[in-house]
Amino acid sequence: MTARRWDRRGPVVAALTEAAVLLTLFGLWQLAGHQSMTSAHRALDRALWIHRTESDFGLPDEAMVQRTVLPHPRLLATANYYYAVMHVAAMAGMLLWVFLRHRPHYGRVRNTVALVTAVCLLVQFVPVAPPRILPQNGFVDVAAQYDQSIFGRPVAGVVVNEFAAMPSMHVAWCVLVAAAAVRISRSRWRWLGVAHAAVTLAVVVVTANHFWADCVLAVALVLLGHAARRSTAAARRRWRKAVSPGRTTAMEPGAPECPLR
Repeated sequence: MTARRWDRRGPVVAALTEAAVLLTLFGLWQLAGHQSMTSAHRALDRALWIHRTESDFGLPDEAMVQRTVLPHPRLLATANYYYAVMHVAAMAGMLLWVFLRHRPHYGRVRNTVALVTAVCLLVQFVPVAPPRILPQNGFVDVAAQYDQSIFGRPVAGVVVNEFAAMPSMHVAWCVLVAAAAVRISRSRWRWLGVAHAAVTLAVVVVTANHFWADCVLAVALVLLGHAARRSTAAARRRWRKAVSPGRTTAMEPGAPECPLR
């Protein structure tokens, strides 16, 4: 959605639209969480199968990676905090930055984030347990060990779903943040988005909250969401051109093409 079209809607309608998108995603999240909690035993079976399959493909064992960090309590405590907080903070900061500083890009960035998030939540209707609750496979629940776990207790009045490990929403969001930062901004600070993605990938593994497969699927869904968003935008432009050959696009004169389009 372009800045001009946004302005024509007015601030009240724009705020209501944003609220509707967030409430829809929140509803999907709650539904996925409820489904997962009713199928905990299957979630454990799927997690065990994923770990075995990764080993068959020769991927590095996440438990072995975690063991290299276990002797460093401060690093683990920082990783637990990063996992609990930074994915939401970085996403909120990115959306606010795009809205305030790069308004022509905001609608398309927001829609891509909403699409990828919705697809991730739909996939999470199939419950998958995280590695941290598989101690028999060598994993340690370091968040519980340091009393930093966000699972099993209400967070802002909501019980976080611990059987929604696949795909990793943390990884999906950090990749979206990095893509927006690098493609929209020309500042040297844009590389903080890439650093955030790299740190998040390391954090989700050393805290035993996700398998490599969870991360790979998250990145794949981001790429598919990006492709779907571009295809939809192209189809919409062709349709508008067909019904109104003389109509010009609503993009601000001279505004760059949205990188997440």
